Amino acid sequence: MAATARLAARAYPLCRPNPGVAAILVKDGRVIARGVTQDGGRPHAEADALKGLHDGGARGASLYVTLEPCAHQSDRGPACSDLVVAAKPDRVVIGQWDPDERTKGIGADRIEDAGIDVQVLEDEASRASLKTYLTKMTLGRPYVTLKLAMSLDGRIALPDGSSQWITGEAARAHVHAHRARQDAILVGGGTWRADKPRLDVRLPGLEARSPDRVLLTRGVIPPDTQVINSPEQIANLEGIQSLYVEGGAVAAASFLAEDLVDELHLYRAPILIGEGQSALADIGLENLSDAHNRWRLRETRKLGSDTFTAYVRTP
Repeated sequence: MAATARLAARAYPLCRPNPGVAAILVKDGRVIARGVTQDGGRPHAEADALKGLHDGGARGASLYVTLEPCAHQSDRGPACSDLVVAAKPDRVVIGQWDPDERTKGIGADRIEDAGIDVQVLEDEASRASLKTYLTKMTLGRPYVTLKLAMSLDGRIALPDGSSQWITGEAARAHVHAHRARQDAILVGGGTWRADKPRLDVRLPGLEARSPDRVLLTRGVIPPDTQVINSPEQIANLEGIQSLYVEGGAVAAASFLAEDLVDELHLYRAPILIGEGQSALADIGLENLSDAHNRWRLRETRKLGSDTFTAYVRTP
């Protein structure tokens, strides 16, 4: 199942508006088919995996899928639970229940009622691979990643606002790789007016994966950009499961103050700025004890001379 969850990363973000799901079919200890949710959301992972098998090719096999196979018919394709029943594998191992009421429990029951062994793991790997979809379905908003690039002393710019470049080329390329996995990217109105950031992906071969642009402002609306007036309005962004917030300090603080950040990406350059612009404005913290036990380290790595650290919000 961990391998299936890793495979699901290939689906994002082109699978939108559907979740990025992966399926692997194993027979006699060998992978005989695999699939992921395709561009635009169809075919689903199960259909993608089963399409290349001859009739009866799934018999005796185990199907591993990160999300419960869908149970509802669509004009875009058949219900995956019906496809699985028709393929007749011996066993289906499901990583996560689907919170969609059209499928929740129904897809698994349909497969089990056909005499196929079904096991639902609720495992961490599948949950992590589906974090954007599960957040959207259960909380009604996108999964929010806040990115901050700063000096060792927590500054993002000189007193006059000069900020290019705090981090090096490797760190900036890493940021663009993360942008390419997001549905949308957001900055505040102050950052937009001061820097006019392009908010695109500038890695060779990935330029077409530039995310939608979102602006947190009450000012002038630039072209091809969605605008929200407060962090809570991210729930109104249609078709957006993942949102990458790049600041500046006021926008970043506003999302933290409303407890709308699910993941932190911190890029630290080995420089000291001293007096300058802080990475964060006031986040409304009144008691130091409330700052503890809120973030769990997920990853850290060196990027040239810079350091990248990722934290996930403690439930």
